[in-house]
Amino acid sequence: MAGKKGPTPSSESASRRMANTGQRDTSAEMKIRRRLHRMGLRYRVDFPVLERPRRRADIVFTHARVAVFVDGCFWHGCPEHGTWPKSNADFWRDKIETNRRRDRDTDERLAAAGWKVIRVWEHEDPDEAAERIALVVRGGEDSK
Repeated sequence: MAGKKGPTPSSESASRRMANTGQRDTSAEMKIRRRLHRMGLRYRVDFPVLERPRRRADIVFTHARVAVFVDGCFWHGCPEHGTWPKSNADFWRDKIETNRRRDRDTDERLAAAGWKVIRVWEHEDPDEAAERIALVVRGGEDSK
């Protein structure tokens, strides 16, 4: 997002926290990936699933056409754990709502292209998430 600059961080700790938040290989993602690997499933990581607009999925099973997104509660507005910051509230509300709209758009585009999309919240139990993913990849259940 060249040219777009966010607001000044409200504190040094907030600035550090945001700077240290990675886009891939998050703790939740790694836990799920390890469990899937132990189940014998092989996948691609941070893989492009759409060219225009460019979208990448966290975990992709190319042959089964299953795209998995491990969504952070803050960044994607989890209804259970998402929070609305008080500092720079307008900026953050716009950012999170934009992420939500992009997520819905991605889901719709992938479904139209014949993909199954699985969204996992970072707070979900990794064993349960891996089981749910494995069922879909192995053809036992539709994604939800």
